[in-house]
Amino acid sequence: MQAKAAVRHDWTQQEVRALFELPFNDLLFQAQTVHRQHFNPNEVQVSTLLSIKTGACPEDCKYCPQSGHYNTGLEKERLMQVDKVLEKARAAKAAGSTRFCMGAAWKHPAEKDMPYVTEMVREVKKLGLETCMTLGMLDEDKAGRLAEAGLDYYNHNLDTSPEYYDKIITTRTYQDRLDTLHHVRESGMKVCSGGILGMGETATDRIGLLSQLANLPHHPESVPINMLVKVKGTPLENAEDLDHLDFIRTIAVARIMMPESHVRLSAGRESMSDEMQAMTFFAGANSIFYGECLLTTPNPDTNSDLQLFKRLGINPEQRISESDETQQEQLMQQVQTNQDSPRFYPA
Repeated sequence: MQAKAAVRHDWTQQEVRALFELPFNDLLFQAQTVHRQHFNPNEVQVSTLLSIKTGACPEDCKYCPQSGHYNTGLEKERLMQVDKVLEKARAAKAAGSTRFCMGAAWKHPAEKDMPYVTEMVREVKKLGLETCMTLGMLDEDKAGRLAEAGLDYYNHNLDTSPEYYDKIITTRTYQDRLDTLHHVRESGMKVCSGGILGMGETATDRIGLLSQLANLPHHPESVPINMLVKVKGTPLENAEDLDHLDFIRTIAVARIMMPESHVRLSAGRESMSDEMQAMTFFAGANSIFYGECLLTTPNPDTNSDLQLFKRLGINPEQRISESDETQQEQLMQQVQTNQDSPRFYPA
């Protein structure tokens, strides 16, 4: 039996560049080999993302329609009531999601909002779903309180390489992001952290991003790889399109460098063909978001995903309390009825 790929935290830029420069077929073969050593190659973890507070963010991330610095026509909304969040969580579970992710457009959560977000965590957990939140920067105290409430994952992306970072964001530093990841890890929660491709970065920047993630003391359990969704009114609305093969290469290199992590095919899927998505799964992506919206940007609807899964022979990864048969029956009902899935955010 072939030994599993070693989990390393000492990748050099030269080693990562060598992976990116492999012939495409060789790279995908290596990534698929690593993937099969650590995961069922025909299972994909399924999450749903809900915006619990939308717009008016004080950060100036150039890709983000929720930034208060840009006029994107986005309707601002206050923090969602707990019962409304639970309604969306139940719908997500019925559609086959095993993890429910809640995002708020904040620089960091205010003290007055902490009781509400911790209650959301506790109540969603009672539904039998894994929980994830992205609320901006966290200090040690707030990370500890979220962990105490039972939060499973905390998302805080590095976005890009340290060298390119200040071309995209100036209102928080790269070290601020690393500090938040440290507080999350120290609290006992799992880390969800990745980046965005297609923001005008170079191949060297993509190498730098993956090196930062893979050389953390512990690899993120979840690594979302986003393709920029260009939004009118943001500074990146006219960014040059990223070559799809470069995107797939990045997925494959992430799989090789972080063999035990779930690599999530995240934002930008709406613009990807079924064939491209199938290629990313072969390259090692094994997590997606269900639902028509990711916070405020479009996403393929649930039925489209289920139809693609069926064509590819892929099953949703089992992570919740129902039996395999019960969940599979629910998923197949979704395929057969071909009804519109609930809108998780009315963008």
